[in-house]
This record gives sequence, structure tokens and C-alpha cells, in this order.
Amino acid sequence: METTPLNSQKELSVCKDGEDCQENGILQKGVPTPENKVESGQISSGYLVAPSPSAGDDTQRSVPAATAVLEAEVHEGERETWGKKMDFLLSVIGYAVDLGNVWRFPYICYQNGGGAFLLPYTIMAIFGGIPLFYMELALGQYHRNGCISIWRKICPIFKGIGYAICIIAFYIASYYNTIMAWALYYLISSFTDQLPWTSCKNSWNTGNCTNYLSEENITWTPHSTSPAEEFYTRHVLQIHRSKGLQDLGGISWQLALCIMLIFTVIYFSIWKGVKTSGKVVWVTATFPYIILLVLLVRGATLPGAWRGVLFYLKPNWQKLLETGVWVDAAAQIFFSLGPGFGVLLAFASYNKFNNNCYQDALVTSVVNCMTSFVSGFVIFTVLGYMAEMRNEDVSEVAKDAGPSLLFITYAEAIANMPASTFFAIIFFLMLITLGLDSTFAGLEGVITAVLDEFPHVWSKRREGLVLGVVVTCFFGSLITLTFGGAYVVKLLEEYATGPAVLTVALIEAIAVYWFYGITQFCSDVKEMLGFSPGWFWRICWVAISPLFLLRIIKSITPETPTEIPCGAIRLNAV
Repeated sequence: METTPLNSQKELSVCKDGEDCQENGILQKGVPTPENKVESGQISSGYLVAPSPSAGDDTQRSVPAATAVLEAEVHEGERETWGKKMDFLLSVIGYAVDLGNVWRFPYICYQNGGGAFLLPYTIMAIFGGIPLFYMELALGQYHRNGCISIWRKICPIFKGIGYAICIIAFYIASYYNTIMAWALYYLISSFTDQLPWTSCKNSWNTGNCTNYLSEENITWTPHSTSPAEEFYTRHVLQIHRSKGLQDLGGISWQLALCIMLIFTVIYFSIWKGVKTSGKVVWVTATFPYIILLVLLVRGATLPGAWRGVLFYLKPNWQKLLETGVWVDAAAQIFFSLGPGFGVLLAFASYNKFNNNCYQDALVTSVVNCMTSFVSGFVIFTVLGYMAEMRNEDVSEVAKDAGPSLLFITYAEAIANMPASTFFAIIFFLMLITLGLDSTFAGLEGVITAVLDEFPHVWSKRREGLVLGVVVTCFFGSLITLTFGGAYVVKLLEEYATGPAVLTVALIEAIAVYWFYGITQFCSDVKEMLGFSPGWFWRICWVAISPLFLLRIIKSITPETPTEIPCGAIRLNAV
């Protein structure tokens, strides 16, 4: 690399892209190098400075602030940016607000003390989740790199974190999109006068099928199954055709076509970059809120809805004395906000250098948490209605967790509402849009990382790279589309991605706060925003956030199972 001595400060004012701008020193010529922040002299925004041969060891100087501004302008000219600020905000909100907000938060909330759970949830958000969220947005925006190449600027020895994030993203894509395929299958099946999961007279039903909501006198036995449960387990999943993980069976061609359509939509939404996906999220990120509002109003008018709301929010303050409640709150806020997946780094890297990422972190975090809270009302008003119809306690109706809460319990409730076809269509369309946003984000994190790490190979071949990633994810998903694919989904969700993401986030936090240095990190934030983070953020970053992650890892890392627990997909009833 060519180096040129600069002996006049005047030269700084006429510097242009690719020229040298350092007084009494030597600035490596060309584009900013990744190995910035070196001992021989630092330029905080990317240039590598070496001491001038004519200068002594004590005469090294850093580049004036004007150079940092110049470098920021250079980078903004080279790197794609969001079309509008709202494109970025909606993309981050769409990523953070996913299927887990609809099914996981309400279940964990009532299981851990109802309204009392909101206290540990809020505390964990303030001291653990939001600081990590803010940290990733600031890192991505300042260094303007994906999750692999950014470590050359922070601490090269931790570069493996970026590769780990990409591998985890492929794991997640291999099962997360399968859940959307299930929702798409339900959506297609909903275009009928009578929803197919309301009757026991279908080819997939068994003798145990009992339609207890019919007008006939029905006796419910321990072996009875509802039409909605058999539609899910025997028609959509076809789990009865598998013997378990040791024999998954064949691939469901119906689900294969559904997921192929899902990946086609994903490809054409992200193939051109954030300027394209930033427009798509105006639909996929806002539509779920419209549907949630419609379902909330409808649920609130159902008989027995108040029973569900009371069950959801009735506080059990004794629960706060249990350590598990606080751990569940920490885990929920972490997986809900989604630091550690490389997505926030990628999205923020397309921001302008002086964008107020501090404000963005607060706004999107609050929107995400409020969405989870409101989703609880949407779910539990309907569960209260189901309890009223069954003449049971809400606790009996709400015992399902995970996908079965949506695909069995909620689907069954919708089927027994007036205008059931309409509500089924918009509900499953909402699930699909919730999932699409998160998939856009997850794959964009991988694509940005590869583009930044290998620009000479892929910078002008983005469409081909996106196609390769999507096709790889599709073939990786095939194992989850088998008759025993639900077992694989549960295996990957519980034992593959969760502990791995938490570990990556912990190592990332330690690398940034302790190796890169909290002082340097806060200096970077000040350079972007004009103010330095206060003592609250520094304490959270240095001590509380790492302990927050360490405690979750210690508590949720599963022991080696003798068999896969399948309660979340109700396989025990088959």
C-alpha cells in the first residue's frame, strides 16, 4: 500500500476521496483500512495512521475532527443507506416484533404471576435488554460493517463471533420459516364456507375426535381430541406418519410448496438491498398492528372475554420471590428485542453517520414491549371465550404453549366465531407477515456480513448471493417439512439456537465493553451523536448486561434429553 508524507496542514482542506489527510505523519493511501484504532495513532472513523519518519515517538497526533466528518461523508457515498428514516425504524420493529410476541409472551406472563410479571419484565428490559439493543445499533452505525468484518475494527481475535452468528442464522431459517409454511397452509385452507378444523367428518379424523362445541350432547374423555387438534397434528403436520427423530418419514409436498412460496416472497423482497426491503416493511410491519387491533376489538366483545383478561393480568405477587420468574423475564426480553443475531448491526450500518440511534433504541424497544403486552389481551380475551364455551377454567384452556396456542386453541376459537372465515384469513395472514419481517432481517444480517467481508467477490453480485442464501435455507428447511418435522423444529428451537445465541451475545458484550473498551465505545457514540452515554449506560454495559446474559445461559442451558419434549406442539395427544 502506497504511503505519502504530508507536511502541511493546508493539505487537509483540499483532501478528497482516497487522498491523504494527516499532518506530521503518514496516512495510508486509499480506502479506509479495517485495522484502525492502532497504537501508532488513531483515527476513530477508519484510517490507519503511522508516525512520520521525521517525527519522534512523542509527536504522533490524531487527525482533527474534520477528518472524521470527511471520512463519514466518504463512507456514506460508498455504502447504501436507507431511503427514509421510517424504513429503518419499521425494519427494526418488524424484526423485533415476531411470532414470539404473540404466543410466547402471553403464556410466560400468566405462568409467572400475571400482572406481577410485568415488574421483573420491565426491570430486565431497562437494565439488560435495552442496553444491549442500544449497543448493537451504535456499533453498526459507527463502524458501518456487518457482523463479520466489524471485528477487524473492534478486536480481530473475536472475528469468529461473526461466523457463529451466520451459522446460527441458517439454523433459525431452517425451522422458523417452516412455522410460516404451517400458517400459509392454514391460510389457504381458510378460503371455504366452513373451516376444515370445525368437523370430525374429514378423512384425517380418528374415532377420538370430539366436537364438544356442537349442539349435540357430547361426553369429553381423557382420550378425546378436538377437530382443531387433529387438523393440526394429523393433516398439516401428519405427525402420526413418523416414529420420531429416528424415523422422520417422507416430505409433505403441500408444506414444501408453501415454504417455496414463502422463500420466493423473501427473495424478491431483499434481493436489491435495504432500499427495496425498506419499502416492503411498510406493509409487513404495519399490517400486523391493524389485525391485532381488529382481533382485540372482536375478542373484547366475546362472551367470557373478561375471564381471560382477569386470568392474564391478575397479579400473584408471591411469584416474584421465585428466581425462575426473573430468569424467564430476562430470557423473554432478550429473545424479543433480538441482540446477538447480527441483524441490528447490519440494519444500523446503513444509517447515516449522525443518525440518533439512541432515540431509535428507546422507541423501538418500547414499541416491541407494548406489542407483546397488547398481544396478551388479543390472546386471552379469546381464551376466556373458549373457557366460557367449554364451561371450564381458563387455566385448562390456556395450558397449551408455543405454536399449538395459535394453531389449535386460537384457531378453534376463531372457527366458532361469527364470520369465522374472515377472521381466520386475517389472523393467519398476520402470522405470515410477522414471520416475514423477522426472516428479512435475519437473512439481511448474513448477506450484509458476506458482502462486507468479501466485497471484491460479491459487491456487484448481490442478487446471486441472495439467491444462493435463499436456496440454501430452502434445502435446509426440507428436514422440518417431513412428517416428523415438528420434532426437528422443537429440537432446533430448544437445543440448538437459544443457548448458542446467548453465548454469542455474552462474548460480544465482553469483547466490546472490556477488550475494545467502554471509554473508546462511549467516545465513538459521542462522535456520532454529540453527547456521551451517561453513567447509567456505562454501568449496564460493563457489569449488568454481561451478568444478565450469564444468568440466562446458566438457567436455560438444557440438559441432554432422553426424549424431545413436545408439549409445545401437542404431540403427546397423538
